[in-house]
Amino acid sequence: MRSLIGAVVGLFCLTAPAVAQTPAAIVEDVQGQVDGVEFMDYVAPGKIIKLGPKGTLVLGYLKSCWRETISGGVVLVGAEQSTVQLGDVQRVKVPCDAGAVQLSEREANQSAATTFRTVKPGGAPKKLTTLYGVAPLVEARGGGTLTIERIDAREPTLTVPLTGDPMVHGKFYDFARAGKTLTPGGTYLASLGSHRLTFRVDAQATSSSTPIVGRLLRLE
Repeated sequence: MRSLIGAVVGLFCLTAPAVAQTPAAIVEDVQGQVDGVEFMDYVAPGKIIKLGPKGTLVLGYLKSCWRETISGGVVLVGAEQSTVQLGDVQRVKVPCDAGAVQLSEREANQSAATTFRTVKPGGAPKKLTTLYGVAPLVEARGGGTLTIERIDAREPTLTVPLTGDPMVHGKFYDFARAGKTLTPGGTYLASLGSHRLTFRVDAQATSSSTPIVGRLLRLE
């Protein structure tokens, strides 16, 4: 079996891209023996991951919104889904923003200057990241203080020091772990240092468990 896995890895190495690319997926869970990745790692196309006989890996693809649960075998990460040899993969489409566009800082500042008095229903900025859970998982490297301000209605501003237990791997702030939620249908401005990002929470978002790829907010 070990030699067979080695042969598969060798074949994947021949077909994998030679240069690093933009991350295609995020590791949502790791159980058992999984070589090459950890929980909450980003993986790019061409990444090869080896799983032990009882190893399980969950990948959330950022562009295609496929959520894969892979058991055993060897995984070659693709742009929109994985190729799996000697293992089993189960795929399900989950709600996520496959076409999210980050606003420029100038556009974000304009959005921040627009109060609820001047925003009509349905009149929020067009290019918005949409989250499908009311408890975002915010990628916020470097620490500091995260501010979440609602810009289409009056709502208390959230000011969050990026420290303590709600931080996952030191760079992700988990609103679910902190017991904080946003309002379904709301439009918000996230601020951290010089970084700004305008986003909306889907009107059908609930507080039930939501895959990471559906509530990930990349503030960078």
